[in-house]
Amino acid sequence: MPTKKYKPTGNSRRHLALVDYRSVHSGKPYKKLVRGFAENSGRNNQGKITVRHRGAGNKRRLRTVDLLLDKFDIPAKIERIEYDPFRTGFIGLAVYADGDRRYVPLTEGVSVGQKIISSKNKIDLVPGNRMPLKHIPSGMIVSFIELTPGKGAQVARGAGNAASIVAKEGQIVNVKLPSGEVRIFDKEAAATIGQVSNLDHSNIRRGKAGRKRWLRRRPTVKGKSMNPVDHPHGGGEGHSPIGLKHPKTPWGKPAMGYRTRKKGKKSDRLVVRARKGRLTKRS
Repeated sequence: MPTKKYKPTGNSRRHLALVDYRSVHSGKPYKKLVRGFAENSGRNNQGKITVRHRGAGNKRRLRTVDLLLDKFDIPAKIERIEYDPFRTGFIGLAVYADGDRRYVPLTEGVSVGQKIISSKNKIDLVPGNRMPLKHIPSGMIVSFIELTPGKGAQVARGAGNAASIVAKEGQIVNVKLPSGEVRIFDKEAAATIGQVSNLDHSNIRRGKAGRKRWLRRRPTVKGKSMNPVDHPHGGGEGHSPIGLKHPKTPWGKPAMGYRTRKKGKKSDRLVVRARKGRLTKRS
């Protein structure tokens, strides 16, 4: 969908650019697939902040989105396209031939009135259709990929994300992920044809701090603006440089380029090429 810009009637609207939602349903969501959601503002069960910079914001209702898409060989018609406050891509209210209604994640190009289908067999290569990777030809753009067959979509789910099938060999399929990493998937893992919807999400410009507060984002303070007791970069007269030492997190760990992934993870053997282009050794 295109990006909508506004006349500069004030500083907050001068650089504002939002996604044009004219083709998105403006009414209430489907009541049977919605439930309440209690915000925790980044706090755990003891009330302590475990995730910083979260709080307040607009009230949200949780949509039950079918990421498993396990109604096989039953066509579904997209009744309407809706916004989901818990994800960047759009969702669609799908009406199946047996009368069942479900929210499904949408790929780019799927429109109101279009029919989609999920199957374990080979079906048409149309955006929105879902089938195992073994039936999808190399070079095809896919999204909403399963890591484990039958577990549901886990990979390439953000707005505008897309993966591509690189090669097939026996039971495995090599897929290039949005990060650039090439990873091994089981050929029975399902994927949806097409790119995740809402491509213009990356072009959004909020225009003012208040719009970020609506999205539960609280202000971030620079470490060098703090006191030494609060941050390793704090202290000094005015804004002092960090110095020759490596930039640190508020808890004293290196902040840039420091690898935190544990060595010897089981999933390491499934990575053919890392994000930074290095070939990896498979065990």
